[in-house]
This record gives sequence, structure tokens and C-alpha cells, in this order.
Amino acid sequence: MDRIWLKSYDPGVEHSREYPETCLPQVLEQNAKNFPDRPATDFFGAGLTYRQLWNQVLRMANGLKAIGVEEGTKIAIMLPNCPQCVIAYYASLWLGATVVMTNPLYVEREMLHQWTDSEAQVLFILDHLYPRAEKILPKTAIRSTIVTSIKDYLPFPLRYLYPVKARFKKLFMSVPYDGIRVLSFKKMIEQNRPGPIGCAAKPEGLALLQYTGGTTGTPKGAMLTHRNLLANVIQIVSWVPVRDFSSDRVLAVLPFFHVLGMTVALNFSIYTGCSIIIVPRFDPDELIKVINKKKPTFFPGVPAIYIALMAHPKVDSFDLTSIKFCVTGAAPMPVDILRKFEEKTGSRIVEGYGLSEASPVTHSNPIEGTRKPGSVGIALPDTDCRIVDSQNGTDDVAPGEVGELIVRGPQVMAGYWKKERETRETLRDGWLYTGDLATMDGDGYVFIVDRKKDMVISSGYNVYPREIEEVLYEHPKVLEAAAIGVPHAKKGEVIKVYVVLKQGQVLNSDEILAWCKEKLAPYKVPKEIELTESIPKTTVGKVLRRKLRQTHGEPESEQ
Repeated sequence: MDRIWLKSYDPGVEHSREYPETCLPQVLEQNAKNFPDRPATDFFGAGLTYRQLWNQVLRMANGLKAIGVEEGTKIAIMLPNCPQCVIAYYASLWLGATVVMTNPLYVEREMLHQWTDSEAQVLFILDHLYPRAEKILPKTAIRSTIVTSIKDYLPFPLRYLYPVKARFKKLFMSVPYDGIRVLSFKKMIEQNRPGPIGCAAKPEGLALLQYTGGTTGTPKGAMLTHRNLLANVIQIVSWVPVRDFSSDRVLAVLPFFHVLGMTVALNFSIYTGCSIIIVPRFDPDELIKVINKKKPTFFPGVPAIYIALMAHPKVDSFDLTSIKFCVTGAAPMPVDILRKFEEKTGSRIVEGYGLSEASPVTHSNPIEGTRKPGSVGIALPDTDCRIVDSQNGTDDVAPGEVGELIVRGPQVMAGYWKKERETRETLRDGWLYTGDLATMDGDGYVFIVDRKKDMVISSGYNVYPREIEEVLYEHPKVLEAAAIGVPHAKKGEVIKVYVVLKQGQVLNSDEILAWCKEKLAPYKVPKEIELTESIPKTTVGKVLRRKLRQTHGEPESEQ
């Protein structure tokens, strides 16, 4: 294979790397020995050193083992970015358990599908989210629920002020702890000693079930092994010209439950020994203050975050010059925002590409070399890519021609959990078929042209029209429904739905919106609703989303 992209690598970036027979939690253990007093996490000013973090991970691992967690146990983690999420994640991996990251914004139907499909037996959850989970726990195999509160890892005096704020916002905190089925995270840390416990994680072992719609829109678990996760971190580290990360501070605002945040914010930081500035949710007002005060050097983000920061009315009154390096993905980065952000911070934003099935990063623009506007860059070390005919899936297309992007490398998943047919369709002869249409130029730079399937990316989150449509079809007055993504200045895209009512039925947009809010996470809720008499379809009944996009004003693609 002619790897034409290798000539575009930055000087010093190796074409191939060695991948040790170890796992990420073992890297954390080693870092705790090598630099025990180095700051590991910073959460609103309350910090844990690497020694303290490892101590807490060991305590939780012993606590989990005491309640029956063993190699292969599925553990759901439904937490925002916080120290508890880091501890739960690495303690679970240390025991050889399989983590199922759950979006805290999920509603009951979404949680139920993920937890029943994954066969989760243990759940980590935030106290004010507990009532939502409590309704469906009897329908799952979850036998132990470990509950924590944000206040448990806040510094003084925030720790004591938080309950007042929670009461004001009417957040649930009265968890019915019984020490058996409902356990306290804080007490598990306090009551278990950090005694030595063998690492059950194996490179080939299943570390993560990362749920994604993949290329079909049906939520399913991408099976990522310990080897996959470690390999992708090593690939990313090798891409960065810095070799000493001891003084770096990573701004972790990308959610850890999202595979991009998990890899480039959490796992990258632990592997390199950086300090993680943990931000539980994205709020432009708060984030700009955090940057000004905490002085992060590395800022992984998505375009919606950079757009919001540059649109902040007080952006010019804050010092953002500590930021040296940024990575972005999940959606196209507007060139004008990129330039404005770089001028303001003096940093460099590098756009890349990935997908859950690849842990997730496969491509990136060079950090010091040529960045091509609109390109997701070139393949990372040990990553091969091809652009193949989108119809037969085998023949390479000529440079500059559109085809389906396929990749292979050590970061590519083992398959889809309990989905043999979908695995065969997506993994063929070692190649991962991404479902994205793209071109490659003569230097090996890849340009994403369109989505082979109809996934929408809103504020960096993947939204699948089919899921929205299924919720609408559940409404007794709805005859037909179709969802598309439409451009949005800040979110990248938002969902617009077209709804056809059953004959004689009356339903307005507000009622449809209320129905969706009850059954979908907020970022999936349609922002535009259009009642129509018909939806364009092919002769076999397939919705012509292209026609709907045209009616919204989007020009028809040539492809």
C-alpha cells in the first residue's frame, strides 16, 4: 500500500510505534510511583495528586470487588466530568470489568436500552439523577447502584454551599441508601483500604462498550479493548511534538462519557502525567473564567465550544494566552472561528477525525506542518486509510474522487456487542467502513464530503434521525415523520422534523415538542417542527432526506 500521507508528517513523528503489553490503569499505577506529588486533577480548586488519585482508585477497586465485581462485569457510569468519574472508570478497568459510559442527559428509555443491551450489573450515578434511574432499575440486571454527590469532591467552602444551591434548584439529594443495593460512593472510599489488589485487565480484554449509532443509526456497543484504548493514546501522544508533559494542564470540558473526551482529555492526561482541569459542564461564562484562572495549556474541544467562546461579550477582557495547543473534531471547524481563536490565544487548533469504532481518532492535521482548510488531516501512525467505491466497497477511487473512507489500525474496535451482522457489514477483511464519503488528495489529506448515512452532529453530539422518528411514530396522532439536520450558527446543526398527522387529527408544534422533550435527551430534541401533508419518498418507501434538505434551502449535493 502506498502510504502517501507519510511524507506530510511533522519531523520527529514516527511512522510506526511499539505498543506495550499493558493497560491504561497500570499506567496510572506507574505514574503514581514515578511522580506521586504531581497534580492529577483540579476540580474547582480541590486537587488530587497522582498518589492520592491512585489511592482512591485502589479503595474503590477493593470496594467493587467486595460487592462481586470481577473480570467481565459490566459497569455503567452515568456521571458528569468530576473526580468520581475518573476514579470509577479506572477502578473498573483495573478489575477487568467493562465500562459502559452513559450520558447524564439520557432519559429513561435511552438508559433502559443501553443498560439492558449491555447487561450492566453495577451503576455509578449522581444523586440528583437517581430518581430518573430508579424508575427503570427493576427492568435491568443492575444489582448495585453507587451514588455520589458533586459536593463530595468540592473544596471548602463550596462543599458546604452546594446543598443550599441544590435546594434552590430543587435537585434531588435524598438518596435511599441501604448499604446493599444502593451504596454511597463516599463511604466506599472511606471504608475500603487501598490494599494491593491484582490487576485483572488484559490488553485483549474488553474495556469499554461505547454506544453509538455507528453507520446504521441503531444504538449499539462498539467493543473497545484495552489495547485499542492504549494504542490510540500512544498514537495521539506521538503526534504531539512535546515530549515532556509534566507541566501541562489539560482543560477537560469535553465529557468523559463521549469517546473523544475520554481519549483526548482523560486517557491522554493520565498516560502523559498531565494535570486535568475538570469542568463538569460547558457554560461559556464559567469556562472563560476557568481558562483565565487555571491557565490550561492543552484544550481539546469541538467547534461549538470555540464558537461560543469567541462570541462571548467579555472575551477580550480575559487572558487566554496560556493555551498552546487545541484539537477539535466531531464537526467541521469554521475557518474564521479558527483564525479568531488562534489570534486571541496564540495557540494552534488542529482539526482531526475519528469515530467511536476507532477509539476514536484516526486522522489529524499536522501540528507544525501544513493544515489544509476543510481537511480532517492525514492518517495517524500505524493507521491505514483508503477511499473506495461506495457501491462495491472494494475498488479504490482515483485521487480527488468521492468514495467511502475506510480505515484500519490498532485502535479499531473488535466489533459490535451482540451484533454479528452489523459487525460483518462494518468490519471487512480488517478494514473499518466508516460510512463517511470523502476524498483524498495527492498528499494524503482526507476531506469529508458527506455522510453516507444521515447522522446529525449537534454541539458535538451524534444524533440519529431514525431515533427521533421512532419517538414521533409513538405518538398516536402521528402518521409519518422525518428528521434532518439543518445548519445552526453555534451548534453546527440542529434537528428539524417534518410531521404528517393521521386523518382528522389535530396536533400543534408545542405539543410535538413536549412529547419529544419527555422521551429524548435535550440535545436530540427538535429545534424546528414543520407540519406537512406529505414526506418525499423513493418508490420503495425510503424517505428522501436530500429533498427535505433542499426544501430547507440546502443545495443538492452533486454526489
